[in-house]
Amino acid sequence: MLHRVLKRARLPKVRFHDLRHTFATLALQNGVDIKMASRMLGHFSAGFTLDTYTYVTTAAQKEAAKTMEKVLTAAL
Repeated sequence: MLHRVLKRARLPKVRFHDLRHTFATLALQNGVDIKMASRMLGHFSAGFTLDTYTYVTTAAQKEAAKTMEKVLTAAL
């Protein structure tokens, strides 16, 4: 069913499972609490969601670096 929908929309073929990974990553990047995202995905633990379904993006790395720069600059 998914592949038919994607084909009609002229979108690339992806696995349904890939959509779950994308959902988890986007949810966390946009402020959804990890426990809530984990529950929405039907996982038994937030740790499983973090370990299995999320990815560190370049944007997330840059944001973390900026945050730590502010923390460290303030400490000096």
